[in-house]
Amino acid sequence: MTTPDPSAVFTIRGARVLSMGVREKSPDAALRPARGAAMDDLGVLEHADVSIDPRRGEIVSVSPVAKGGSRATEGPADVEARGRILMPGFVDCHTHALWAGSRIDEWEMKLRGATYQEIAAKGGGILSTVRAVQNATDAALDEALRSRLQSMLALGTTTVEVKSGYGLSMQHELRMLRAIARVKPTAAQTIVPTALLGHAIDPDLPREQFVESTIRDTLPAVAREFPGITVDAFCEQGAWTLDETVRLFEAAKRLGCPVRVHADQFTSMGMVERAISLGALSVDHLEASTDEDLRRLAASGTFGVALPCCGFHLDGRYARAGRLAREGGAVCIATNCNPGSAPCPSMPMAIALAVRHGGLTSAQAIVAATRNPAALLGLSDRGFIAPSARADLLLLNTADERTLAYEFGTNLVERVWTAGKPHDAGAGARPLPGA
Repeated sequence: MTTPDPSAVFTIRGARVLSMGVREKSPDAALRPARGAAMDDLGVLEHADVSIDPRRGEIVSVSPVAKGGSRATEGPADVEARGRILMPGFVDCHTHALWAGSRIDEWEMKLRGATYQEIAAKGGGILSTVRAVQNATDAALDEALRSRLQSMLALGTTTVEVKSGYGLSMQHELRMLRAIARVKPTAAQTIVPTALLGHAIDPDLPREQFVESTIRDTLPAVAREFPGITVDAFCEQGAWTLDETVRLFEAAKRLGCPVRVHADQFTSMGMVERAISLGALSVDHLEASTDEDLRRLAASGTFGVALPCCGFHLDGRYARAGRLAREGGAVCIATNCNPGSAPCPSMPMAIALAVRHGGLTSAQAIVAATRNPAALLGLSDRGFIAPSARADLLLLNTADERTLAYEFGTNLVERVWTAGKPHDAGAGARPLPGA
């Protein structure tokens, strides 16, 4: 038996393809997010063959075929989909996947009635992870990130945004960003770094001194070493105030850095309006956003990112992503993978929660987990299935895409490809109706 050439063009045959309604990759323009009615259009091809060139890491062709069509040109590396779902890989656009230490003890405190803010006031919360990160070796940080990326890949995530934010000082924020940079070249996924410089407030320094040092010293140092990196902040009671966040963002934009913001997790503080006026790429969380906040966000060019795993783990509060979608907003969902409020690497779980508690339809949630977050991250070559698109693909162990939202606690991902290279997902085979 001849071993298939791993660099040869191969075809995934007879799949139910979710193209996401994008016909071709645009060489000149960023991928546009789906809004309004387009969020319910998965661009389904009932029965199609998708050919992939692993050398270029791209999709070569997408060809609708009759069910049970000819296999005269079948190659040794081809994959028989037998009507199962072929879709773009998940794009997890908001994670804190680089951390050290554990917050399980704090979780038990929460189960006994302590609030997120009460735990933080006792030295727990973000600050406990900050201490663990500061005490960890570089090797330990690298290994922690690699391990979580492997878990995410097995669950279908092929592009991951990873934030710093557990460093607080210039030294340790740079350490975190350097760890992400070290892991990035060898990761199976695409890694997009974000500098979360406005996270917790250092309790060992006067507040104004810490904020001023972050803006005056840490931000420029990060921008010099990582030009054009996106800068993020957590605008919330007990974290960065509205005015402090705006000062940080105005300084970041002067240095050529785009901005994103955590806002309205517990309190609507007016950050949505300010983020829009600053041209922020996204506002993330939105659990406490008002109707007016959502209307303004929907009418803007700023994305809204819902983080339903956080609501599941913390307090049962969820962003009204469905409302934002009906208003015409550019909606994304993400895991928010982190040790405190969302210890979850699973985009399928985020989809299941966003449909049950965020008001999205199954189709909208799939778009919000693929095409739209790719657009948010400025990646015009993925999040859809079309010729010349990056071959980041998932073959699911189901013939009905709604199963992604309907089932939870299972892994439907049977096979994963990143840039056309296969990875074992470990979902295992199970019979499908008519297969």
